[in-house]
Amino acid sequence: MSEAEEREAMDYDVVIVGAGPAGLSAAIRLKQLAAEAGSEVSVAVLEKGSEVGAHILSGVVIDPKALNELIPDWKAKGAPLETPVAKDVFLALTRTRAFGLPVGLMPKFMDNHGNYIASLGNVCRWLATEAEALGVEIYPGMAASEVVYDENGAVAGVVAGVFGVGKDGEKTGDYQPGLELRGKYTFIAEGVRGSLSKQIQARFNLAAGKSPQKYGIGLKELWQVTDEVFQPGLVQHTVGWPLSGDTGGGGFMYHFGDNYVSLGLVVHLNYKNPWLSPFDEFQRLKTHPAIAGQLKGAKRLAYGARAITEGGYQSVPALSFPGGVLIGCSAGFVNLPRIKGSHNAMKTGMLAAEAAFAALAADRGGDVLTEYQDAYEGSWVREELYIARNAKPLWTRFGTWVGSALIMLELHLASLTKGFSFFGTLPHEKTDAASTGLAADYAPIVYPKPDGVLSFDKLSSVYLSATNHEENQPAHLRLKDPSIPIGVNLPKYGEPARLYCPAGVYEVLYDDAGANPRFQINAQNCVHCKTCDIKDPSQNIVWTTPEGGGGPNYPNM
Repeated sequence: MSEAEEREAMDYDVVIVGAGPAGLSAAIRLKQLAAEAGSEVSVAVLEKGSEVGAHILSGVVIDPKALNELIPDWKAKGAPLETPVAKDVFLALTRTRAFGLPVGLMPKFMDNHGNYIASLGNVCRWLATEAEALGVEIYPGMAASEVVYDENGAVAGVVAGVFGVGKDGEKTGDYQPGLELRGKYTFIAEGVRGSLSKQIQARFNLAAGKSPQKYGIGLKELWQVTDEVFQPGLVQHTVGWPLSGDTGGGGFMYHFGDNYVSLGLVVHLNYKNPWLSPFDEFQRLKTHPAIAGQLKGAKRLAYGARAITEGGYQSVPALSFPGGVLIGCSAGFVNLPRIKGSHNAMKTGMLAAEAAFAALAADRGGDVLTEYQDAYEGSWVREELYIARNAKPLWTRFGTWVGSALIMLELHLASLTKGFSFFGTLPHEKTDAASTGLAADYAPIVYPKPDGVLSFDKLSSVYLSATNHEENQPAHLRLKDPSIPIGVNLPKYGEPARLYCPAGVYEVLYDDAGANPRFQINAQNCVHCKTCDIKDPSQNIVWTTPEGGGGPNYPNM
């Protein structure tokens, strides 16, 4: 389509891309401020999922700190923070044994007392009802596919709701050109590795002077367990097996709600061995006695996967640009050692809302909200990330066991001194893509076949994610150079896309004689985790938004 194509335009004070914790908190705060001032502010929130929460996936143990500030009476209003944490367990795993680690010796800010186990998707659904009650306009199924710039080069909004483009790139009879949603300020709250935030960061050089962003992939299943094994409020984390000592990550298991167990594995995407499959490592984790015993007689209900930002303090880009801001995981506010980011996402949305509301009251628009950057610098979000800033670099440099010991010592000292470290601030030296080793330097990993009881294959798992995409549309997973998967990645790296993808999107197929390999993309399987965009060693895969409403439809995740 031509950039000059005429579209209907809708004007708002603030346009928010993404109905996650950050975007919804920002919308609510804007409306709260307007009500307090006796004024009006128009706010639109765009959500690419079929409904709010459809694409939200997290563990999740929620620190209610930001929610307490945003909606102090959230308990009375029925927020679905279902189960208070009752017990913290931290285990180091070998192949057959589990060793309890002393939770009481960990830094106090890692204590989960006062936190809640919940479904983050359901929390976002509830936040959406609160936002709509205040007058926020929420548009689900509307993927923002393009940034709109004004005559001065500032962000002026986005294009959303383009439908009816066929696989061949031509308009079909159902073609809809989409809308231009224009805002005096545009909040980018797409989550991790969003396609628009990537473009904006590059255009305005927002990451200048920062370490490269780091990522993990989180794989999660929701199980319903028997009364005999259900322990409401149990939070269990693991390190060690099945991951090797030079591969960062760990498992989680949270008991909550209606006999639900959130079970998952996080694998840091700076792993070196290109033969590693995070999905299959997760399937192996479930066979460990410390996990399998809690799944006896249980039923698997849902599956999903999502990338996680792990770069922390040193990777947070400049947050403000002409006409808008980055909030939540679009900027990367996850605290890795706490394995939490929702509270930070919510708070940054609130800070941006406060800065934008003051600017709108002063009849501003389209400029750089430096007040938001300043507010972040003085916030508890920045303080929390600063204290934890060396956790990821220490893990990368020293591995799981020595690194973990150093991290604990580092966090104790930094917590007591508001961030002092003998290491200073350690940078992240490589992107996760550049960390990938050569296939010839590693032995292929032979994973056991799934048993259909505890372990499963990718396709049956994707089925449980309720993923769906309109078939007649261009593939949203695009190759810069179609020759690279077979010509470069296969001989050098064994084409790791077929292994790091948790949904069976990428395959290398051969003819009947086992020759003439070809690369196949099954875009309809994509659960929108963005791992391919991050981990491809040639940085040849580009994740873009498909038609709105496509992708997973996560229940209770």
